[in-house]
Amino acid sequence: MSANSADPAREVEVVLLKAGRTKIRYPAALLSDDGTRVTVRAAWAGEGVRDFGFVRFEPGDVFTEHYWRDRWYSVKEVRAASGGLKGWYCDVTRPAALTGTELVVEDLDLDLWCSADGTDVRRLDEDEFEESGLAARDPRAAAEAVAALDALEASARTAGGLEALLG
Repeated sequence: MSANSADPAREVEVVLLKAGRTKIRYPAALLSDDGTRVTVRAAWAGEGVRDFGFVRFEPGDVFTEHYWRDRWYSVKEVRAASGGLKGWYCDVTRPAALTGTELVVEDLDLDLWCSADGTDVRRLDEDEFEESGLAARDPRAAAEAVAALDALEASARTAGGLEALLG
């Protein structure tokens, strides 16, 4: 599908799997699909406020989410209801699959946060990743996951940051 053929009004359902089970599913508007990258927009799908200490996700927040069929991560631009950029939340995942109206991704526990001004770049959930046992069950996937987190962090710390990655 080309970027021009995506119907902006088309709705898809994002399905996030974790350890083989559905962690969350939520509706999103399909913005584009160029055959490699799928971009959707969705409202904060969590219940109430999720305060991480370094950022709060809350009702009214809007996520523009970028998924790749050939990369082991997704990048989510997070904006407040007012439109102000909060930053980017990145999930390390297996490559995404869009089948019909379902966009399915498998979360591999590692995450990265980058604040809007780029001064706060932090790796998240490395302990969960270790505890998941992925390295023993699927060493190739574990290596891809660690490489993806390293690549995201490097992108976040370079000039242009994650915006350059999405450009």
